[in-house]
Amino acid sequence: MTMMTPPLEQQPQEDEEMLVPHQELPAADAVQPMEGETESPRACACLGWLVVAQTELANTAENQAPEDPQTSHFTWTIENFTRINGKKHYSDSFVVGGFKWRVLIFPKGNNVDYFSMYLDVADSANLPYGWNRYAQFSLAIVNQIHPKYTVRKDTQHQFNARESDWGFTSFMPLSELYDSSRGYLVNDTVVVEAEVAVRRMVDYWTYDSKKETGYVGLKNQGATCYMNSLLQTLYHIPYFRKAVYHMPTTENDMPSGSIPLALQSLFYKLQYSDNSVATKELTKSFGWDTYDSFMQHDVQELNRVLCEKLEDKMKGTVVEGTIEQLFEGHHINYIECINVDYKSNRKESFYDLQLDVKGCRDVYASFDKYVEVECLEGDNKYHAEQYGLQDAKKGVLFLDFPPVLQLQLKRFEYDYMRDTMVKVETVIPIPLP
Repeated sequence: MTMMTPPLEQQPQEDEEMLVPHQELPAADAVQPMEGETESPRACACLGWLVVAQTELANTAENQAPEDPQTSHFTWTIENFTRINGKKHYSDSFVVGGFKWRVLIFPKGNNVDYFSMYLDVADSANLPYGWNRYAQFSLAIVNQIHPKYTVRKDTQHQFNARESDWGFTSFMPLSELYDSSRGYLVNDTVVVEAEVAVRRMVDYWTYDSKKETGYVGLKNQGATCYMNSLLQTLYHIPYFRKAVYHMPTTENDMPSGSIPLALQSLFYKLQYSDNSVATKELTKSFGWDTYDSFMQHDVQELNRVLCEKLEDKMKGTVVEGTIEQLFEGHHINYIECINVDYKSNRKESFYDLQLDVKGCRDVYASFDKYVEVECLEGDNKYHAEQYGLQDAKKGVLFLDFPPVLQLQLKRFEYDYMRDTMVKVETVIPIPLP
């Protein structure tokens, strides 16, 4: 079945405001953006891939106020932390939704070099056969010097007799927790916070995502979660989605052989379908077979290839230049000699940035590391025209950022001792306005 882009009068009615206000789509007989949609800042992340942009709120009739959960905040101040004996340690119990809970910690890690922390059903041993309860919760280690660096993680779980505790085995590196200069361990005291919301039991067989949230998900073909997260992120950029809808296709195009048509079909179904959406047509348009769908690809490379292909298909159309307008930023790479008057500048564009996370306490520290000045001296002197080898400074200066800034968090590095790639588990807070 061939799916065509609807003509103007039948375009998907999205009450939305398109991004990139500095350049509208062509006027006159070209398709125009619609106005009136509420937008809010949001960040989406997957496998180290982060997109910071203005994205939309759900604006559907199905969105109704959810049933108010029973919520409670619990603070646990642990004194004499380094003197705790035993592998694990429990807090006092507290009650939420008529159920007793407590926080379970492993001060030296649960067989890992990370502080481990879980939410535990306090009276699980005394509950009747077949009991279960569902909760959404967050656990945090408070930074007592700089509260904005508090490490907080959230999750949800259906607790039962077999899984009476749930949480994070690798909550934060022990080296960071026990470093007194970091602010998590002050005067041998650690402060733990728990926010617990007990909700009605979720029946996943009958759960209606569209009714509950206004959105539907994407089906996983095997190992395509990284791709699904990227596609959902791109879908929630109104200007990008609108541009995809306006890419011209022909009657002879088939989704499995046309990336633009396959992406149009996918976005249309995400917007109007009541059930989760398959991605097989899109991956077929990539030229992937079943084996590729079960292979973990690099999300940054996939994003670059996808955008390059779309950018090429947009040439000569009303949406030409959309990728550049959304994602392109500029910086200057410079080398400046210290002892002579010589400086080399090179302006470059970028569509995404690779940021270090190891040793960085937040995304701002990652940016500081990115623009850190490197000294070229000794055996690494810079060869300057007319002046020969010279001591110099090398660095990067940002000129402008795009409306949608894409960050690749470098979560993997090569371990020479183990001869393998290892994941960097450092927590990177990403403050948003």
